[in-house]
Formats: sequence, C-alpha cells, structure tokens
Amino acid sequence: MSFGLNGGALGTLDGDALLRDRLAQLGDDIALLADKQQELAGMVGVNAEPVVSRLTVFHGYMAVLVVAFLITLLTTPLMRRLAHRHGVVDRPNEARKMHRLPVAYLGGVAVYLGVLAGIFVSYIATLREARGLVTFHDTEYLINGISPHPLNLSILLGATIIMLTGLIDDVMGISPRIKIAGQLFAAAALAYQDIGVKLAAGLLAPVGQWLGNPDLAWSVPLPVSLPMIGAELDINVVYWAGTAVIAVFVIGACNASNLIDGLDGLLSGTTAIATAGLLVVALALAIVDDGPRDAQRIVLCMAVLGACLGFLPFNFNPASIFLGDCGSLLLGFLTIVIVLTLGDTGKTNLVLAGLIIYAIPIVDTALAIVRRKMNGQSISSADDQHLHHMLKRAFGVKGAVLSLYGLGITFASLGIVMSLSRARVSYALALIFLSYIGVTAIKLARRKNLEAEMLAATSLPPGIPSSTRSSEAAASAPPSPTAPASPTGPTGPTGSGSHG
Repeated sequence: MSFGLNGGALGTLDGDALLRDRLAQLGDDIALLADKQQELAGMVGVNAEPVVSRLTVFHGYMAVLVVAFLITLLTTPLMRRLAHRHGVVDRPNEARKMHRLPVAYLGGVAVYLGVLAGIFVSYIATLREARGLVTFHDTEYLINGISPHPLNLSILLGATIIMLTGLIDDVMGISPRIKIAGQLFAAAALAYQDIGVKLAAGLLAPVGQWLGNPDLAWSVPLPVSLPMIGAELDINVVYWAGTAVIAVFVIGACNASNLIDGLDGLLSGTTAIATAGLLVVALALAIVDDGPRDAQRIVLCMAVLGACLGFLPFNFNPASIFLGDCGSLLLGFLTIVIVLTLGDTGKTNLVLAGLIIYAIPIVDTALAIVRRKMNGQSISSADDQHLHHMLKRAFGVKGAVLSLYGLGITFASLGIVMSLSRARVSYALALIFLSYIGVTAIKLARRKNLEAEMLAATSLPPGIPSSTRSSEAAASAPPSPTAPASPTGPTGPTGSGSHG
C-alpha cells in the first residue's frame, strides 16, 4: 500500500516538473517574440516605447519661448516710441559713440516684459485648467504630487530690481554706488531662497571633510540669551560663503554684460547664443531628473532666449533701439542666475561649464581690468580697447558682431562638451582657458611697451645687450625740438594719445 502511495507521489512530482519546464519554455518564447517585435518596430521606425530626448523636453516647453518672443516683438516698437517722446535717447558724440543719429533706449523694458510673460505662462500651466499649455518633463520633484516647482519669486524680484535700477540710470542718471546697491539687493533676494547658495557647498566640501564637519556649521553657546538669537549662535559657513559667491557673480555678470553692450545687436545676440547653450545643458539635466530646479532652469532659458530673439531684429545694425542699462544689466543678471542654478545639486563643474558658455563678457571684462591696472588707469575708466572695438576697426560693425557671434558659438560648444565630461576634465579645460586669457591680457596691456622695447633693441647693431642698446639709443637721440633733452633716461614712445 505504501508502495502505491509513493509511486503516485513520484508521478505527481514528475508532472509538476514537466509543467514548470513547459512554462519556462513558454516564457523564453515570449521574450524572444518581444525582442523580434522590438527589432521589427525599429526597422520600420516605430518605437514601442517613447524615448525621452532633449528635443522632446524642448517641445514641451515651447510655449514659454513663443510667448516671450511675441511679447518682446510687439512691445519693442512701443518702447521706442515712448523713448523718443520723452527724450530717453542715446545721443551721438565723436569720442566713443558709433551711431550718427539719436537712438532710443528702453529696449530693456521690452525684454523684461517678454521674459515676464514667458514665465507667467509657466505659472498658468501649473493650474489644472491649463495643464496642456506647457508639457512639463517627467520628474519626481513635484509639489503635492501634481506639478514641478515653479520659478522662484525671488528671481522675479531680483530681475525687477535690476531692471528698475538700470531704467532710472537711463532716464535720470545715478551714481555707480547706487547701481551696485541695487545689484546687491537683487543678490540678497536670490540668497533668501537659496538660489546659488549650494554652489558654495560644493566648493567648500574638501574643507569640510578636512575639518571633520562636512556641513561647516557650528552652534556657539552664549553666556546670556539674546532676543531673536537665543542661547546659541548658529554659524553656517556654507550659507554665508554662498551669499558672498552670489553677490560676486551678480555684480560681475551685470557689469560684464554692460561693458560689451557697445555695438548694435552684440549683447542681445551673444546672450541668445549663450542661453541656447545653457538650455542644452538644462535639458540634459531634466532628462536624468537632476533636481527640483530642472523645470525652473528650462523656463528661464526659454524666456530669455525668446525675448532676445524678439528684440534682436530691432537692435541689429543699423539699430533703431538700444537695450540701455536696464536691458544690459537685466540680461547679465538672468544669465548668471541660470549658471548659479546649475550648481544646485553640488555639481560645480557644471557651473564652470556655464561660465565658459557665457565667456565673451567675462573675457572682455578680465582683459579690461588687467589692461587698465597694468597701464596705471582706474578700472572704471573708459577706453576703446575692448574686444568689440578692436574687431570693429578691423571688420566694421556688422563684421565685428558676427565675429563675436562665431566666438560665442565656439564657447557655447566648449561649455556643452565640458558639461558632458567628468569634473576633473572640466577643471583642466578651464585652467587652460583661463591661462590663455591671462597671457592675452598681459600681451595687450604691455603691447606699446613691448613695441618700444623691440624698436630700441633693433636700433643698434647686433651683439650689444638690449639694456645697453636702449641706453645708448637714448643718449644718441637728438633733443626734441619743443623740449630740452632729458639727461635721466630715454624718451621713447609712451603710447599717450594713441587713439585720440
């Protein structure tokens, strides 16, 4: 009897094993069919599953760009008419102005309105009734599980402060100190909502690890309890360092953009190119769902790009309206805000790549500072040795602007490549880049001195040391017809008055 039972049990086990084998074989067949289906779909260009790409995300946010473009395009003629009616124009002069007729300011107001309109579209799109206006990318960083984080109001507040500061300067004229105060106020608004503060965390991370305090935060007990502070004083080095970084970035970017706004269409065009490069980086971060500021970065890039493209037809040579300080300061502020948000998750190499993308104002400002310092001039003194001035003398206004457009595209491409590389590669490329800037600045600053040295070195037969040649050449030089010869040294070229 037991034998029969055991035989029945064995038969049941054999049947179960056979059934499992058949099921496994069936699963393999299904997987093989699925692979074949994917292969055939790929051959005919039909994807079974949608592939998320930069272009897909870009299409979803297209409404922001279009609205910013149209609003700027429509309001620029209105601002031009308003500027002419109230005499807010840039009058030509023989010293440094390159236009022959008065040209209206207030173009920056039109750009501001366009940017504001584009951002407003993104706010509306978060409402349930207008959900299809903007197709936000898939992200886990949602507010109440519904919509991504909208653009911070502190950015709008900072942009408004910057625009109004520049507008008052265009209409009435204000001192540089007041302009700097407005820029610091805008930087404080950013710091209030931690925009750019986390960049300092990435920069100071090695210091925190070395001190054994990664957050670089301490609580110092106080002997007495103080109002609004309590019994302990909290010291957060990262926050205050980040605030200082924001202030330096904002002041530097605003004034760098203001410096290169010297030719028709130069700043608006180079900003459009740089913003397009930053948009490529922002779209790549959105695909991998980098953080809660992904949607904010894309919206801001789209709004600035659309506004610049809407203003450029009026601003390109021959320009019928200028950005003015309100526009140049605004574009510098908005661009640096985008760059600062790239470091929100601690990726300082992306911030470095963003600075390379917007390198033209930075390079020109660095050259101007070094040039003026080495020539014993004030940093704020005006001259006609900026990049666009030198290119204008060689190629004319349009040729200079188009040349700098090409240079801007090159920098944008380099920055995008840096964003795709590892951090060490980005730092190495930045080091090489900055070294070339420094050497070029020194060469330009000492150009006249080098020319004088070369002329002195070639004025005597070879074989005589250059210092001896210079002294002998000075001693043998005839006295000036208008002044007695100086017995103390040479009176070679000084470079004064070289450009009138």
